[in-house]
Amino acid sequence: MEGARRAVAADLASLVSLVEAEHAELAAQRGGELWAAHSAPATAERLLAALRASDAVVLAGTIDDVVLGVATARVIVAPGVGPIATLEDLYVEPEAREVGIGAALLDALVQWALNTGCVGVDSVVLPGSRAAKNFFEAHGLIARSITVHRRFTASDTTETDPLTTHRSAE
Repeated sequence: MEGARRAVAADLASLVSLVEAEHAELAAQRGGELWAAHSAPATAERLLAALRASDAVVLAGTIDDVVLGVATARVIVAPGVGPIATLEDLYVEPEAREVGIGAALLDALVQWALNTGCVGVDSVVLPGSRAAKNFFEAHGLIARSITVHRRFTASDTTETDPLTTHRSAE
């Protein structure tokens, strides 16, 4: 039977392996390189610190007590809004997807967020990740912002600064 529970230190090796797999999978997607550069590292130290923190949670997704998924979140206080549970990781082994582990993890995380006094929950979905977007929408999360990015190349360089050029013309 699938389920989710608070992770314990004995789960650490499995959890690190899952978070490393998540990072590898997402880094290969469109937008993944920047996501990886800004995301929390896939280290035992980070997960152990989150296990011990009062403003964070680490969950293990299981089938028959075998850890096949992970979810991590921390509370971020948004000025004028309040505390928001921010998902850092939500990953299920590919072979174990679509059987309810992800849903169990998200449901447990939402319950933790409510019990912690959060006013909502946030997560990042990479562009083109329709399955992830659909998963979150099916669980009541909706898009509230889209981050856009332009990577500069050598052809973007300019020999003159238009701001400086404009100023000196005055």
